[in-house]
Amino acid sequence: MNRPITTLFMLESLDGKISSGNNDMLDADKDWCLIPGVKEGLQQYYDIEQTTDLFSLNTGRVMAKIGVNNRKEIPVKSPCSFIIIDNEPHLNEQGIDYLCKWVHQLFLVTTNKNHVVHDLKDKYDNLIVLDYEELNLHLLLEDLKEKYSVSNLTIQSGGNLNGLFLRSNLIDYVHIVVAPLLVGGRDTSTLIDGESIQTVNELSKLKALELIECNSLKHSYIQLKYRVIK
Repeated sequence: MNRPITTLFMLESLDGKISSGNNDMLDADKDWCLIPGVKEGLQQYYDIEQTTDLFSLNTGRVMAKIGVNNRKEIPVKSPCSFIIIDNEPHLNEQGIDYLCKWVHQLFLVTTNKNHVVHDLKDKYDNLIVLDYEELNLHLLLEDLKEKYSVSNLTIQSGGNLNGLFLRSNLIDYVHIVVAPLLVGGRDTSTLIDGESIQTVNELSKLKALELIECNSLKHSYIQLKYRVIK
């Protein structure tokens, strides 16, 4: 392929939610560790996360939700490189500084010509700015492979961006850790959000899966691995 092999890796509740509610004050990482019956097994997800690809794709919104814009401590250096899509922007100078100190390489992807990252790209040796007129996931993945030798990529973004990857036929594998939790809420983000199909003529946009592995973890957690059938 002329792009990296991709794996969608996420933590979700039994009803498919990847957050606790419908605003940025609520977050699975921050909230689920407070819930009895869920917090006891949560570390298993983070342990599995350490075994994923050395390139991880996420969004500036998610990074802001987990608090990187306010972190001042010196992080333990990670061997992983982050590809962060951030257009609004959600990341500020302090957040970018923290990420550059944290990860091996930071690829900041943006369509925002006024993003603060443009003033910082010469400050860090491990900061690479990928500037596009509009977000094209096919082009982004092709550039990552051809220009930066990214062969395998883990996707850990929000439901809407996950939906764009799905509709663009850019997900090869799905790796899910299911927490023993029911969240509910029509507006709470799920594993795959974005636009719904409207007619039977669009059924090709739905992707069937082949189960590769199913593991029962401790404290009622489940690990599922699928291959997307092309």
